[in-house]
Amino acid sequence: MAVKMCGIFTRCSLAALLLVAAWADHHHHGSDGSHSHEGEMSFHKLSAPNADFAFTLYKSLNAKTAGRNIFYSPLGISTALSMLSTGAGGETHSQLFSSLGYSTFNQTQVNEAYKHLFDMMGHSQEHQQLDVGNAMALRTGFNPLEKFLKDVKHDYSAEIFNVDFTNPTDAAAEINRFIANKTQDKINNMVKDLAPEMVMVLINFVYFKGQWKKPFNRDMTHKMDFHVDKTTKVQVDMMMRTGYYNTYWDLNNHTTVIMLPYKSNTSMMIVLPNDGKMKEVEGYINKDYVKHWRDSVSMEYVDLFLPKFSITADAPLENTLKEMGITNAFADDADFSGMSDEIKLKVSKASHKAVLSVTEMGTEAAATSISEMIFFSLPQSVSIDRPFLVFILENFTGSILFMGKITNPLAM
Repeated sequence: MAVKMCGIFTRCSLAALLLVAAWADHHHHGSDGSHSHEGEMSFHKLSAPNADFAFTLYKSLNAKTAGRNIFYSPLGISTALSMLSTGAGGETHSQLFSSLGYSTFNQTQVNEAYKHLFDMMGHSQEHQQLDVGNAMALRTGFNPLEKFLKDVKHDYSAEIFNVDFTNPTDAAAEINRFIANKTQDKINNMVKDLAPEMVMVLINFVYFKGQWKKPFNRDMTHKMDFHVDKTTKVQVDMMMRTGYYNTYWDLNNHTTVIMLPYKSNTSMMIVLPNDGKMKEVEGYINKDYVKHWRDSVSMEYVDLFLPKFSITADAPLENTLKEMGITNAFADDADFSGMSDEIKLKVSKASHKAVLSVTEMGTEAAATSISEMIFFSLPQSVSIDRPFLVFILENFTGSILFMGKITNPLAM
């Protein structure tokens, strides 16, 4: 989120950039004993409101992106808005908290919950590449209030650096280098149009990279049709694997659900609506359905067909957030008195970008052979050959790291 310094005492604005990258997937192997129970509980409290927020966001984004792929990190956006609320007061703060579903919490509790989350994710670094991070680019010479700086460093692990906004091109290049570096060069040129009067850019990124617990064999990948809609089909590289997967045929809700675990505590859940039923599924889907599906899956022997693809999606956040009730932050009477008592600040820009790459290995990693007990029963076929919903779930906290809809795997 970014901030403008307009003249010396005149009004200022805070531009929000929420930056997220997913590029494949990976997490730790569960009980390494490094998590405090209090910490788990603390972040678990935010799981339900964060999941509700994720679906509200989806419905708003979906209304704006007819026929296009949608992909974003609800966790990244919630984190960025929570960091922003740390410096907000009055109605500006109430709107942020009620839209996030945090009305029953105070700011200290929310900050502590995120601190526990970052601590927990930091602990499992050796088994995973899951980085959820925050940063703040400050205008040289602008000094936010000490308490705000202390809170974002302590609770949101934010890195803070100075930038000369009077040269917007150089400032943008410096911020883009920082983001590219944090997301293994998967997210580039995130920031383009910085204004010379900006004071601060708040940055959030989520980078996720991992390997399937059960990799696909590259030799099995072949061209197949993917039905984008009734009249359009595209040829995709379809990966294929026969084996045991947690699967659920939800006949009442016209969907097939399949879980693909990573070598870690993270899974991809694919929700495949029956032909022509996507709109209906999008109409009812919420966190309770996701929980119901997670609870209902069971190990089935299946032929799984999954397209290999890589997409980059931009989420237009500003109007979406305003629709969700976060209007004050963008208005001239915004209250960010917790950041600065000298300069009047407001949010001038909010953007989000996410990348997802799905390959035979999960990511381009060395192949390992995995053998499973094969019983001589005929496998059922699960073919992901039409638009589907995708969730990347962190099993330990129940967080939705990423979610979206893949309408066309070939659309960038």
